[in-house]
Amino acid sequence: MSSLGSFNSFVRDLPQQDNRMPVLFVGHGSPMNGIEDNEFSRRWAELGREIPQPRAVLCISAHWLTRGTHVTAMPHPRTIHDFGGFPSELYDVQYEAPGDPQLAQETADLIRETQVGLDHDWGLDHGCWSVVRRMYPEARIPVLQLSIDYHKPASYHYALAKELAGLRKKGVLIMGSGNMVHNLRMIAWDRMEEPGYGYDWAHEIGETFKRLIASKEHTALLDYRRLGASAQLAIPTPDHYFPLIYTLGLQEDSDEVSFFNDRFVGGSLTMTSVKISRD
Repeated sequence: MSSLGSFNSFVRDLPQQDNRMPVLFVGHGSPMNGIEDNEFSRRWAELGREIPQPRAVLCISAHWLTRGTHVTAMPHPRTIHDFGGFPSELYDVQYEAPGDPQLAQETADLIRETQVGLDHDWGLDHGCWSVVRRMYPEARIPVLQLSIDYHKPASYHYALAKELAGLRKKGVLIMGSGNMVHNLRMIAWDRMEEPGYGYDWAHEIGETFKRLIASKEHTALLDYRRLGASAQLAIPTPDHYFPLIYTLGLQEDSDEVSFFNDRFVGGSLTMTSVKISRD
């Protein structure tokens, strides 16, 4: 049996483990982070070495928005290049991690909030593969994506995430991928190379987000529109914010919170990322 076949057979019928896997929210930023050697991609690679090796990865990406909820269920998900205007080398990337149809079915069965469709068309978009390929470059660990029903409020996604909690005890790394502050219309393109440059309102809401996350004040984060004008600027649309809600929904009382890649880019985007784990 090939090494990949052996690994996949190990994933089948995922048994319970003594320890829960961490949960991540990763600020993924530009697709170029998937191929560039920079502070963000280096930290992703370090994470892959630091946390226990998962039996599979389940990613909730800002770039798979649907009506209804779906999970990728194909044995070999394709690499999706869902962007334009970038160098050809970015389009040449193929991240050939396997899928796991059985795990997809188990994931769908866990969710009672809604009926989950098994998807055979999507694959891995850049919100997923740009990060995961830096964490696990050998592409041996099965990777699945769970879509975001864009027609539902934050409270719906939070409740749905809680139903996935059992996967943490089965060695599945669940990762939300988006950006807490994500206003591309206000990007200061002339200051992209200025390290850590952020607008005043972005600094304000960034600190508010971190304070609420650290103190586990999830209700305020669900009702983010009540956090003031800075929140409205940070989240003009919730696509990149909802993946954070999934991460928070998976936090348990004994979990600790830490932040990484806590940097501003171009004034109106943050790479701030969250690790939730039982240390």
